[in-house]
Amino acid sequence: MATIREQDLVVSIADALQFISYYHPADYVRNLVAAWRREESPAARDAMAQILVNSRMAALGRRPICQDTGTAQVFVKVGLGARIDSRRSLQEIVDEGVRQAWRTERNPLRASVVSDPLFSRRNTGDNTPAMLHVEMVAGDTVEVHVAAKGGGSENKAKFAPLNPSDSVADWVVRTVETLGAGWCPPGLIGLGIGGSPDKAMTLAKLSLLDPIDLPEIRARGPSSREEDLRLEICDRINALGIGAQGLGGLTTVLDVKIRTFPVHAASLPVALIPQCAADRHVHFVLDGSGPASFEPPSPDLWPDDIRAAGPAGRRVDLDRLTREEVAGWRAGETLLLSGRLLTGRDAAHLRLTRMLEAGENLPVDLRDRAIYYVGPVDAVGDEAVGPAGPTTATRMDKFLEPILSRTGLLVMVGKAERGPAAVETIARHGCAYLIAVGGAAYLVSQAIRASRVLAFADLGMEAIHEFVVADMPVTVAVDSAGTSIHRDGPARWRRPAPREPVPA
Repeated sequence: MATIREQDLVVSIADALQFISYYHPADYVRNLVAAWRREESPAARDAMAQILVNSRMAALGRRPICQDTGTAQVFVKVGLGARIDSRRSLQEIVDEGVRQAWRTERNPLRASVVSDPLFSRRNTGDNTPAMLHVEMVAGDTVEVHVAAKGGGSENKAKFAPLNPSDSVADWVVRTVETLGAGWCPPGLIGLGIGGSPDKAMTLAKLSLLDPIDLPEIRARGPSSREEDLRLEICDRINALGIGAQGLGGLTTVLDVKIRTFPVHAASLPVALIPQCAADRHVHFVLDGSGPASFEPPSPDLWPDDIRAAGPAGRRVDLDRLTREEVAGWRAGETLLLSGRLLTGRDAAHLRLTRMLEAGENLPVDLRDRAIYYVGPVDAVGDEAVGPAGPTTATRMDKFLEPILSRTGLLVMVGKAERGPAAVETIARHGCAYLIAVGGAAYLVSQAIRASRVLAFADLGMEAIHEFVVADMPVTVAVDSAGTSIHRDGPARWRRPAPREPVPA
């Protein structure tokens, strides 16, 4: 019987979570590079380039790929012949590994887990507890797969109890078309099919841990109906024209993964979970000989022709914003922002609107200002701020009318599309919505030269900060006339389904 020391498991989990915070899996980078090379949409190609540059910078700097360092997803297979030498529960052991990973001084990770989902929603401070899945298997080792899953992609998970005669492919394609860009494509789609509703969701999550192999299947030809189905779904999703960051383009997904399980004759449960551009996971096995070690990817993984040079664009002085200037911006245009930029996301917007309803004075003056929907990672060393990529703007849609009508806020910066009512509100108030690239958090942070907290310090990463930025690249997503690039871009790149559907 192999004996696994508690400390070896704790250290291995902590090291794994640190490792995936700044290293993409090599298969993801290789396939994104290939997609970047064949992309024809300028906007999507630029977004992919930023993601790849960010990936290389994060690897070299050993800082998080994305500001949303995710919830810790830990899948453990315990061999029946293995013994974990501990008096603590496996959940407690895993949580200790998570706690150590998130509090690592040289690379602190952003704590995003709140303890009470319904009422207080108080942050646990160390990202515990982990989302733990345990299976008892044959053997005498402990096998662990660790992943980090951001909220933007997790929030787009879908489930449907289909009829056995329904088409899985049709449901998946229809569903992905409704997801918008909040899950930060290009990424992967994980499908769990069969079992029960809870089993299907777990299968979908597990499928995202499998290697990207669809290009190899395409090259050799499918050897099973399941592989043929994966190819069909992937091709049909990419034909939708959603593209990188929802800007319109040839590639929305790099792979479609499927895991199945036997099911009741009357049922066909199907779960869908997308994986964003911050694809983060690693696998290790403990046999009692000590903690796991992890091999960094080769620097050659990122090609030389991916350049870190900033994009060209119209320069904007945030300290002198006027409605007349904003009215001259056009959807799809690149801007380079410099000056003072406020931050605020869900919790801050909720407090601001409640203060407005109560007739209270706001702690910050929003008139003619720009606000960035972001929850940054803590800074280390001489950084002004840690990785600071955008969060999904759709969650702030319900706050738009009271904020815009009563504060004079002029510009919002986030990621993904705004809903139809939000687009109408933005146009009616003569404002603009801009997007930064999701999945390029470390790259974005290089444009931030200073940071200070102005209000709601108790909210931690959700406090209102004031950044000083220099040439921060953004794209006009909704202009003051109500033109939306997330509506027009995919429509321009949409194309017919590439082939006859596979029965499924």
